[in-house]
Amino acid sequence: MTAFLRLLGVEGASNLGGWLLKSLGPRTGTHRTVTRNLRIAFPDMPAAEREALALEAWERVGRTFAETPLLDRVTVESGRLEVVGMERLQAIRDSGKPVVFVSGHLANFETMAAAILASGVPCQITYRAANNPYVDEQIRTARARYGVKLFAPKGGDGARELLAGMQRGESVALMNDQKFSEGPEVQFFGQPVNAAPGPSRLALRFGTVIVPMSVVRLPGVRFRVTAHEPIELARTGDRTADIAAGVQAITSFVEDRVREHPADWFWVHKRWPDKVYAALEPLASA
Repeated sequence: MTAFLRLLGVEGASNLGGWLLKSLGPRTGTHRTVTRNLRIAFPDMPAAEREALALEAWERVGRTFAETPLLDRVTVESGRLEVVGMERLQAIRDSGKPVVFVSGHLANFETMAAAILASGVPCQITYRAANNPYVDEQIRTARARYGVKLFAPKGGDGARELLAGMQRGESVALMNDQKFSEGPEVQFFGQPVNAAPGPSRLALRFGTVIVPMSVVRLPGVRFRVTAHEPIELARTGDRTADIAAGVQAITSFVEDRVREHPADWFWVHKRWPDKVYAALEPLASA
């Protein structure tokens, strides 16, 4: 499959993946998750508009998956990737001090790693390893083609490696928009969610800032990555409250980006807790 997609080229692979999931995605059980997520996020949106948005989101998910084996052709040098705030990234590089990059699963989220790499910032790009080891190897190989070495921290040893890297002056990049039941409860689209406190904890521990990043999909399989203004975490002496405030700031940042380009987000993920989904059922019956 990887060889076939690379033979098609970036636009051919992207078009095929988009067509395939736009056709098949709505026929899967996951489509119910997509539509329920959209009802939670946009309760006042007409049903027909939400369904059209769901189809567009499926197409973009398909494009992202099909583009993964060709990430080495979606770079700044190729002209397919533009970076807003490159000077901010280069200033981080020149400072020699680590920061915590955060983002969500927006558009082709892999391109944000390419932007960080292009700036010269030494950074540990973290990810959640795929359950299937063969699939995981393909993911790592695809990203290695454009120089990204992925790190999947697991347990105490993984956490120690992250800390050691930051002590060496290496930044860390983390996704922070998925369900994490042990995390503090914050608000996302007006509903409670739990989110991972790791980025906020690291920023507080190393006395550094959180740098949010985003990406939007442009016509012609092109992308615009933006390095945003840093989030300065408060240090009130109440560490638990400071971490929760950081988690809320990151979650609010992701919500703002999703509202700007809703079709770009990864709606196939069950983001909210069960109680929020359960509250939708009586409304559906009514």
